[in-house]
Amino acid sequence: MSKDDLPAESDYALVGKALPEIAAADLPYKPPMPKTYRPKIALVGAGGISFAHLDAYRRAGLDVAAVMSRTQSRAETRRDEFYPDAVATDDFDSLLKRDDIEVFDITPHPHQRVPLIEAALKAGKHVLSQKPFVTDLDTGERLVELADRHGVKLAVNQNGRWAPHFAYIREAVRAGLIGDVVSSHTAVHWDHSWIGGTSFEDLEDLIFFDFAVHWFDFLSSLIGSRATSVYATRNRASSQSVRPPLLAQAMVAFDGGQASLVFDAAIKHGPLDTTFVGGTKGSLASAGPNLGEQAVTLTTDDGVARPKLEGAWFNDGFAGTMGELLVAVEEKREPLNGARGNLDSLALCFAAIKSAHTGQAVKPGTVRKVPGL
Repeated sequence: MSKDDLPAESDYALVGKALPEIAAADLPYKPPMPKTYRPKIALVGAGGISFAHLDAYRRAGLDVAAVMSRTQSRAETRRDEFYPDAVATDDFDSLLKRDDIEVFDITPHPHQRVPLIEAALKAGKHVLSQKPFVTDLDTGERLVELADRHGVKLAVNQNGRWAPHFAYIREAVRAGLIGDVVSSHTAVHWDHSWIGGTSFEDLEDLIFFDFAVHWFDFLSSLIGSRATSVYATRNRASSQSVRPPLLAQAMVAFDGGQASLVFDAAIKHGPLDTTFVGGTKGSLASAGPNLGEQAVTLTTDDGVARPKLEGAWFNDGFAGTMGELLVAVEEKREPLNGARGNLDSLALCFAAIKSAHTGQAVKPGTVRKVPGL
């Protein structure tokens, strides 16, 4: 090979050309809200995460008419904090009989949640299910079909979809600003040891099933059902004191591209969260010290755009999931966070867990239940 055959230094060293700063596209990344539809909502389950739901709904001006918990006093406490004029009850069936309540936000853990979702759908209620939606895909498909038969909407509280940086990236991809997606790489480095002594410590695959499900859902929002295989690993960090492995990663192959998801949940110093999505016409990147502080850039042949995003994952994400359900009801369409699409996200998650257990690549959809549960 002669000297003339060698690539230019800028090509060989991956030196990019200087690009001008350009105005960022105005994209609908903020939590959506219906134009006129303001139904009464029942919150079912007054556990720890319910504060985020109720705070988001109150800020958005949504009408929560009832708060239900198996423990009456807990329902009353949550009611008094956020919606003092609402009914507090421990009687789920009484809420199903109320014709004025059209939407149920059902928050208990999956094994408790399925019969509640089923009863609400049969009663003709629209439902927002807490995530992870189900622990097996067959049950999820059955609930989706049940919602269809009763003419109601079933959505999932994948609140990460309306974290400002994820939402802007998703909407930029949907608008075709970077062409076809060929790569997606996310990495989160933080300390998750707060789970010590809580019920979360009982989940062997906590990082994949309870946490990474947001990132599998983000990937699914970009590529849909295009994934062909998942290879994943998990490990205990040398310094960790909690029981579940805190290190996990997954490689995903999809038609025309690849993706990676890395989770270092035992990092006590210098937390960092990064996202990169590459396409045939451009790329999107986001980085910050945590999930609430992210700087996004969009790079194309035209230049580099740096949108100034407003809001934060907590609690805009929760306003987004409910708002999108209500907009979908108003517009008579499937929600962006619909349960049917969420099954693709869960198929990725289940495949990753199975792969981490077996050391083999797994095809999404072939693992019907969460391994180990």
